[in-house]
Amino acid sequence: QVQLVESGGGLVQAGGSLRLSCAASGRTITYYVMGWFRQATGKERDFVAAISWNGGRTGYGDSVEGRFTISRDNAKNTVYLQMNSLKPEDTAVYFCAATPRSWSGTNYDRSSYNYWGQGTQVTVSS
Repeated sequence: QVQLVESGGGLVQAGGSLRLSCAASGRTITYYVMGWFRQATGKERDFVAAISWNGGRTGYGDSVEGRFTISRDNAKNTVYLQMNSLKPEDTAVYFCAATPRSWSGTNYDRSSYNYWGQGTQVTVSS
């Protein structure tokens, strides 16, 4: 089993930045595809970003492309999401997810992921 714990959320003004972390335990995530999703109140859980096991491949949702960057440090069993130029519409609970499957065209699909964290709240004020 893989346990995931997100941190780094908080309240920030529009245009600001935050860096989320996702620390894994229970098993090494070195060969896992890792993803970030977010869920605003009353809405579906949407894909934000994904990264392959060695960081060689990344993918982003259309709404965050060019503003957010996903990265990982396998030695620390941790994945990051650097969020810049934040907008009020980025307000949501952000979830980290992991899957042992290889990188594929379904990395944007939340059903592809086996393990989830509890989420961290990000609030962007206007």
